[in-house]
Amino acid sequence: MRANLLILAGTTEATAFANAAAEVGLAGTVSFAGRVDRPKRQPLPQRIGGFGGIDGLVEHLRAKKITHVIDATHPFAAQMSRNAMAACAEAGVPLLALTRKPWTAQDGDRWTHVPDIAGAVDVLDQPAKRVMLAVGRMHLAEFAPNPQHFYLLRLVDPPKDPPPFPDHHVLVSRGPFTEADDLALMQEHRIDLVVSKNAGGTGAYAKIAAARALGLPVTMIDRPSLPERREAHSVAEVMDWLHHSGVDLGV
Repeated sequence: MRANLLILAGTTEATAFANAAAEVGLAGTVSFAGRVDRPKRQPLPQRIGGFGGIDGLVEHLRAKKITHVIDATHPFAAQMSRNAMAACAEAGVPLLALTRKPWTAQDGDRWTHVPDIAGAVDVLDQPAKRVMLAVGRMHLAEFAPNPQHFYLLRLVDPPKDPPPFPDHHVLVSRGPFTEADDLALMQEHRIDLVVSKNAGGTGAYAKIAAARALGLPVTMIDRPSLPERREAHSVAEVMDWLHHSGVDLGV
């Protein structure tokens, strides 16, 4: 079978799979939601923007004759993942999620689990601290009810609007990061508390390891729940799935 893949991107895993697919001659498109101004260049054709909900995605799958969908979006892009599951079921297109295993606490970690962004905002309703807020620029406004803190904001792109905090520092940088660098960063800004999504993977883990080394508390935002789906945790697993579904991998 000749495949025509739709790769729902937004993670390093998506780029890694796109590179592997291109190397064996698979055809496909890498799709970005448009949340990042400068997405990494891909070895396959790419598109930017939404599909218009489930119906729009179904239409796209049929119009482009997509044979397989790989959902390699961020673990917190839950609505896109739900839409992909519903659209693929309606269109009869096989779907596999290439996702990261969530982080789990280790000895020395001081985690407080919260179910969502609102839970993290509630935790910050306390006397002023120096906070490393690692939630991405899309959620900054939700933390405005707690202006008493200093916020260290590390973002992939500069914020489109000034952050809603009287005291903050913006660092524009793209990972992966090292534990040594993040430890030095936290020490430089005298961080008391880290707020992080449980993104999983290795590229963003440095801040968690650095917090552990410094004995800092971490408010860990748990992943949104999703319906049961087929998942893979490596590019090799995705390739194996494609092979067993009859795709000619050219090797």
